[in-house]
Amino acid sequence: MALLALVGGTADAQNFLDRMKDRAKDAAERNIGDKVEKGVNDLLNGKMKKDTKKSQEAEAEETDQEPAAGESKAKQAPEARKKAASNYAKCDFVPGDEIIFEDTFEHEKLGEFPSQWDLMQGYAEVGEVDGRKVISFTDDGFGDVQPLMKDQQRFLPDVFTVEYDVYVETGEDIGEHVLEICFGNPDLENWNGMVGWAPYWFRSGDNGSNLTWEFHKPNGGDNVTGVKELYMESKDTPQKEGWNHFAWSFNKRALKGYINGVRVVNIPNAKVPSHFWFHHEGVYKYGCISNVRIAKGAVPLYDRLMNDGKIITYAITFEVGKADLKPESMVEIGRIAKLMQENPALEFEVQGHCDASGSDKVNDPLSQKRAEAIVAALVEQGIAKARLSAVGKGSHQPIATNSTDEGRAKNRRVEFVKK
Repeated sequence: MALLALVGGTADAQNFLDRMKDRAKDAAERNIGDKVEKGVNDLLNGKMKKDTKKSQEAEAEETDQEPAAGESKAKQAPEARKKAASNYAKCDFVPGDEIIFEDTFEHEKLGEFPSQWDLMQGYAEVGEVDGRKVISFTDDGFGDVQPLMKDQQRFLPDVFTVEYDVYVETGEDIGEHVLEICFGNPDLENWNGMVGWAPYWFRSGDNGSNLTWEFHKPNGGDNVTGVKELYMESKDTPQKEGWNHFAWSFNKRALKGYINGVRVVNIPNAKVPSHFWFHHEGVYKYGCISNVRIAKGAVPLYDRLMNDGKIITYAITFEVGKADLKPESMVEIGRIAKLMQENPALEFEVQGHCDASGSDKVNDPLSQKRAEAIVAALVEQGIAKARLSAVGKGSHQPIATNSTDEGRAKNRRVEFVKK
């Protein structure tokens, strides 16, 4: 089974992807030998020097100040933010409720291998891009990494979501790279347990990329393949320069993929994956991954409210050190607004909760501002302000330990408490 050819790709590019397929098979078998071929470097336009200095934007985030105009290319204009929020407001992606794994790399040391990950082959380390700590595929840009779990082969439930951020930059000098997510299941014989994969191929010089995919059907037959052309100069593209949010959802047999709230993959019947890993080849700076989250599938909001008297959600997130809602938060805010519209007597106290990483002097007012930002977003969705109140709880009501990354992830939450 040959991987589908990229539209407009060259013979060298096709050979590049064919070699990636072989390496993905090797990774599935855990054969961590020396699989790197010198020919990969022929396709690259050169390495980029690591940037380990913290950007002005990152410093501004830590001090809760806005960076000056023009300090960051990734700083979006208000119109761009509105467009992103609009995409997510119409998005059918539903984030999972129970976090299985989350890594922001915030507490990792630059230059070290990330503590919550396992290296399958190649090389990777903690780097910094645009003010964020990331998994950076250094050396020649080749590497496979997987979340470090108790059972490396079986950590995905029947219903799950996977989310992560990818950095994209344009320019003639950035070379070409591929970042793919690979799903597997050791119970499957075909392709050595390979359920399917989705390579995200970025091409230098034309400000565009492709997202291709190939997944296996449960009962055999032709695989589900496809390609989505992404051009940043197009007003309809989900891709943008800077950070892009990728999301995948699987519900027993249906798999969907999203970029910045726009659905780009929809496979109604795919084999069940039990684990995944990331594979990268190319210029390392532009294949960086950040903010990875795996969660069990969502329970209907009304059922959660009736059972617990409140809704705890991890799907409403903010910029670091700020009360600015990330665009992907609009999915959950839209679900809450719909619930309140369908139940006119329903009123909520919106509570913002932090982990204990910062001081109370910082966390208390920040959690209050974040709760107020959520209320404001719900009011914009047509909910009467009188039905909502905002309370910042800081880090004073943890529901898990603050001594582990997993515990801190559970403590960073928003609660909608029924009045």
